[in-house]
Amino acid sequence: MTDPRLARVYDNGFKKRLVADELQIGLWLNSASPLVAELVSYTGFAWVVIDAEHAPNDLAETIAQLHAFAGSPTSVMVRPPWNDMVLIKRLLDAGVQNFLVPFVQTAEEAKAAVAAVRYPPKGVRGVSVGSRSSAFGFVTDYWTRIDDHIGVTVQIEHMTGFGNLAEICAVDGVDGIFVGPNDLAASTGHIVDIPHPEVQALIAALPAVCRRFGKAAGILASNPEEGQRYVDMGYSFVGVGSDLGLLKGAALKAARAITGRSASR
Repeated sequence: MTDPRLARVYDNGFKKRLVADELQIGLWLNSASPLVAELVSYTGFAWVVIDAEHAPNDLAETIAQLHAFAGSPTSVMVRPPWNDMVLIKRLLDAGVQNFLVPFVQTAEEAKAAVAAVRYPPKGVRGVSVGSRSSAFGFVTDYWTRIDDHIGVTVQIEHMTGFGNLAEICAVDGVDGIFVGPNDLAASTGHIVDIPHPEVQALIAALPAVCRRFGKAAGILASNPEEGQRYVDMGYSFVGVGSDLGLLKGAALKAARAITGRSASR
């Protein structure tokens, strides 16, 4: 009898929906908690990002969270600490199918991200024949088929990246473009001021450029209301907060409901 888990290696619903430019709402995972990840897997988000850049998600914790989403309709994307072929290789071997590559500023950097997830001759991914990605070698055609099933989204987080947006969008193998609003605001001189008109003008301009090249546009919002505004701008995959942000908001609300003020103030 064939193990049904083996077919999941090639099942990348997020990439399929991304290429089709379907609306997908997601959540950031910063808590490094497999238990929280498992809870989120039941809530109906189309995707999550396990953040290894700004959150304490190491490789073992990432694998544990991948297990938490096994069998869930929610797709998992991982943001590595940097656009680095070795870091990306380790995540690939761990079974990561979708990548959010941070701080991409040029077409050359975007090409490097794509090359990192593909085997030679199309790329530079190192070959491991017994890792989790190929079900420890039980998927015997993994190495000849998997390239087309790995998703690559690059993150535009700086004015330089915006200046090179068309060239980045033109890179074959880039499936989506994702705005990093906080770093973008900082690069314009308006640190942590995402609502600033200059920052919002850049954010509003990006989806049209992406669509010219057939690429989906994504962004992280701080709450669902802001997320809806971004959807109305033309963004098709939108994060609406984080696990820690939701916990913080709920904790503050509970504390104030009982005491009339924050318990810490």
